[in-house]
Amino acid sequence: MRLALVTSFPPSRKGLNEYGFHVADELRRHSGLELTILADYLPEPQPELPEFSVMRCWGFDRLSNPVSLLRTVRRLKPDVVWYNIGFASFGGKPLPAFFGLTLPALTRLSSCYTHVTLHQLFETVDLADASVTSPTLYRAAGHIATHLLLSANSLSVLLPAYHRTLRDKYGRGTVNVRHHGIFASCPEEPDLSLRGNPVHRVLAFGKWGTYKRLELLIEAFEQVAAKSMPVELIVAGGDHPKTPGYVQSVAERVKDNPLIRFVGYVPEESIPELFRTASLTVMPYSSSAGASGVAHLACQYGLPILASDIEDFRELAEYELVSMELFTPNDVESLAGHLVSLLHSPERLTQMARQNFSAALQMSMPQVIRQYIHSFDLQRRLRMLRTFSKLRSSPRWMPTRRLMARRIEKSLEAWRSSGF
Repeated sequence: MRLALVTSFPPSRKGLNEYGFHVADELRRHSGLELTILADYLPEPQPELPEFSVMRCWGFDRLSNPVSLLRTVRRLKPDVVWYNIGFASFGGKPLPAFFGLTLPALTRLSSCYTHVTLHQLFETVDLADASVTSPTLYRAAGHIATHLLLSANSLSVLLPAYHRTLRDKYGRGTVNVRHHGIFASCPEEPDLSLRGNPVHRVLAFGKWGTYKRLELLIEAFEQVAAKSMPVELIVAGGDHPKTPGYVQSVAERVKDNPLIRFVGYVPEESIPELFRTASLTVMPYSSSAGASGVAHLACQYGLPILASDIEDFRELAEYELVSMELFTPNDVESLAGHLVSLLHSPERLTQMARQNFSAALQMSMPQVIRQYIHSFDLQRRLRMLRTFSKLRSSPRWMPTRRLMARRIEKSLEAWRSSGF
């Protein structure tokens, strides 16, 4: 099976690049699968990751993406084109973002089986947090874009609430709910002795500046530290594309506090140490985060989670059996109170850590990818059967009958050799 994965991909740092890497890393391990990654352009030339076939054929905020990406797809002629995207994957400006979201429908029109893994819905976005200047126009464009995405052969969302929204509001398309998955094949059980010994490290990890802001967390942390608790705040990650310079400005304001450390962008190989030595992670978001990648990283390393009490987090905790403490959004006292309560309760932290690691074991990346591949292979078989049915019902004198027979023969041969 020839599969083209459309995603931002390292060394690019655009949104969903980490998820794209882990999906591709698992896909390339499957025998009989020929994977090509259709990735975003890099701001400057860098060596590609070894062992991956990468073609960079689209870019962030480029109006030419439909032309360049479709040209590449037609040249490759894959059996499946898989889009790993959110609503802002193709641009932060309205027109490039919208034109990018037309691509799955255009790919299907090019006779390729097209699947979309959609990480957010525009209905769940807080328009004020997202700095949207024309809310009415944004809602209209988002509604049309969602219809276009539903024109793909199939679409996966990562929370049941998103499936309900698409079913009730749009009533069309083939939509599945799938697990986001953790970024490991076999996660290592956490060593709880590394935590709170001698200092509790509170971890904040993400791309900061829009609905993920640090002021609330820093104010709450300073209240906790004032109680003479042995704590340290680690802020990891950089700026959201819409808020350049935000993290540096916050770091400058608290530069005299030795208990707050800003570590910047964290390379893949340094993530395990960061999560294994933290006592808990805090997600002080003011609005929807989708099926949070940070929450799944926390589960992978058996880390307790303290998060804003917003619908997506409640849904995630229920759907994937993740243990979260929830505080009132935008409430410093609520966040500080939960921090103190958790840090004074080692039994609760241990219970949360074990539950989250147990949840991680049920959604490893190999399990998630097997479900996708099984679905793609099933659709491939159905297409072959439909073609065979057309062949049987066509008159023997029909000129294209022999061509159809050859196509079926080639498809059967490729399917047998794929080992699925």
